[in-house]
Amino acid sequence: MNIGYRISNIECRNSNFAARRFAFTAVLLCSCALMHFVTGCESTSSKKTLLAEQVETLSQDKRQLTRQIEQLKSKNKELQKQINTLHGLADEVKLENLYDVQRIKITRYTNLHDKNKDGKKDTLNVYIQPIDRDGDIVKAAASVHVQLLDLNKDQGPEVLAEWHVTPGKLRKLWFAALMMTNYRLTFDISDKVESFEEPLTVKVTFTDYLTGKVFKEQKVIKPR
Repeated sequence: MNIGYRISNIECRNSNFAARRFAFTAVLLCSCALMHFVTGCESTSSKKTLLAEQVETLSQDKRQLTRQIEQLKSKNKELQKQINTLHGLADEVKLENLYDVQRIKITRYTNLHDKNKDGKKDTLNVYIQPIDRDGDIVKAAASVHVQLLDLNKDQGPEVLAEWHVTPGKLRKLWFAALMMTNYRLTFDISDKVESFEEPLTVKVTFTDYLTGKVFKEQKVIKPR
């Protein structure tokens, strides 16, 4: 009887353990399935969001490229009109018949000045006249390079200062008056020239943007 009872008790415990293990396994499987489902949903949602962002980015790029293409088409039409106009000009209309620069002149008004009236020269004013084949002064598009030189040194010329003026800035410096028409360039030399007791030299390099010609001229300026 005792042996049968023990066997029965062991079988009962084994049965209960098996039942609990089955229940635990079932719960674990359900949890895993739920986590996989949730993770799968989140992954799918993230992929959809990323795809939507990529589609929007590509759409914006397409719109931008479309605008650029339209702008290029418009510019191309304008250039084509200009080409057709140039082809239609008479044969006698050539580059040499335009108002091209033949030389430049640095006028006598070019010199150092005391702008703030403190007794020291602090400003260099350079007056440049582009001149065409007829001797007329023309407002030519160009870039200008200016150097202020001291040629009195025994060891050779010394560059005291130099400046470069672009065409965009130069066109704003055109000065036309009753007795004087020229480009008027003004430079600060307060920290570049200690004293002005000996003659100095202003050298100008003028690059004409119509023909590509380069003109060089220099002028000696003396203390006044």
